[in-house]
Order: sequence, then structure tokens, then C-alpha cells
Amino acid sequence: MRYGASSFIWVSPFGDDNVADLARHVAELGFDVLEICIEDPGLVTGGAVRKAAEAAGVGVSVCGAFGPDRDLSHEDADMRRRGVDYLRTCIDLAAEVGSPHVAGPMYSAVGKTRLLPEEEREQQRGWAVESLRAAGEYAGERGVALAIEPLNRFETDLVNTVEQGLELCERIDLDNVGLLLDTFHMNIEEKSIPDAIRRAGGRLRHFHACENDRGAPGSGHVPWDDVATACRDIGYDGPVVIESFTAQVKSIARAAAIWRPLAVSQDELAEEGLRHLRKIFAQPA
Repeated sequence: MRYGASSFIWVSPFGDDNVADLARHVAELGFDVLEICIEDPGLVTGGAVRKAAEAAGVGVSVCGAFGPDRDLSHEDADMRRRGVDYLRTCIDLAAEVGSPHVAGPMYSAVGKTRLLPEEEREQQRGWAVESLRAAGEYAGERGVALAIEPLNRFETDLVNTVEQGLELCERIDLDNVGLLLDTFHMNIEEKSIPDAIRRAGGRLRHFHACENDRGAPGSGHVPWDDVATACRDIGYDGPVVIESFTAQVKSIARAAAIWRPLAVSQDELAEEGLRHLRKIFAQPA
């Protein structure tokens, strides 16, 4: 098992100006993977990321950031194309830096929550399928997978559960399109987190390990023993990445609803979480 840390734990936006320090820092903390979150693609070049990661001895995972201008299920075709273009940029970056996938809630804009009649909701799903199939085909040509992340009901109205994520994957119908599961969101939406992981099965491409309050894994009530057992049951051997957010960046704190400190420091959150994950996932089946 490889363990990763999201750039969001410490910085926003991520870019060439902070990648060397960040890659070195996560390596010193004991992580194997740096997950880079691409808020502004203009700040990030593959060469700088690859050089920094190689120097630090860490792998790279690429995660997208899907705001209102990157909505792949928008009713306006030009807006959908803009979202697909952004996703293609992330795919090109992933191919250049050696990330096996681009991950994130790429079917819609985060924060879009609307009560819609079923026919309008179905149209939204159809647009998401159309956009993601085009992006998935582009990714497949470059040896990159897409890992689609269900979010909780307060952050999206389209894909909240593993079941809904699997349905979307089946409609896209590409072998390189699967799921990113996040324990923070599953804690809200799933009846059973381990059962949901087992339901994902071979579609699970990436995994975010987050406590129920987005703090350090092991500091709350997520059933980590059961989570680890479920991952072993389906043979998941991809990265397990801690995702949290720094309250020092006000725009991110507001977007992620981080109204209070989740640990004494961001380093402590990462270190304690990593220590817990290594212990849990190292246990025999």
C-alpha cells in the first residue's frame, strides 16, 4: 500500500512556485505520493512537477478542481466544452508526470445543488455521460484513467453514492473510467462504508482517507478497521491519500466549510493520519 497527502493540506493554489518544497516535505513526513490539486493550470508545468517529485522520491497523483466554469453537465454546450478542455489539460499533465489517473467530482460543478424534475435530472446525467466519455477516450489514448468522486448531498445534487457513481461509469462504458471513494463523503451518504467499498469492487481507482470531520484519520468515528478490511477484500492496491484543507487559505476554508482548526498544525494532522493508516492497513486480514 502506498500513502499520499493532498497539496490542499498545506497550500492553495498549488503551482510550480511551491512544488519543490511541498514534494520534499511530504517525503520527509513519510508519504509515498503527493496529490496535486489543479485549481489554476496556468500555474503548473509538468516539467517542474516531475523534477520535484523525482528529486524527493515521491509519486504524483493529479486531482481536478471543478468550479462553476468547469461544469461538464451544464445546460450550455460551450460551458460543457470548457469543462472537457480543462479535464484534458489535467489528463495531459497526468500523462507527463506519471499520475495513473485524474481524480475528482468531474461530472458537475461542486456546490451545484438544485431540486429538479426527474426529466431534467436525467438530461443532466446525459450531458455528464457525454462529456466524460469524450474525456475518458482522450485519457485512454494517453494511458490515463479517470477516477470519478461521489460527493455528499451538500456539495452536489448529481452523484452522492457509490451506486450512483457505478451507474455513471456503466453509462460511460470505458474500461479506464472508475471511482474515487472518499470516507468523508461516504460517512454522510452510505448506509455502510465497507459495504459501499465492496460494491465498488474493481471500479475503485483511487481512495481518499478522511476523518468524519476532515481531520486526521483515526481521530474520529470512521470505522477504519472495517474500511481496511473492505479494501483488502476487493484487492485494492492503489494509493490511500489523506485529503484535508488548510484554514489559512480563506477561499478554500470557506469552500470546504473549515470553520475551526482540525489539528494543532497541518503537519500534525498529516503525521498522525499517516501513522494511523499504516497501522490499520498493515494489519493481517
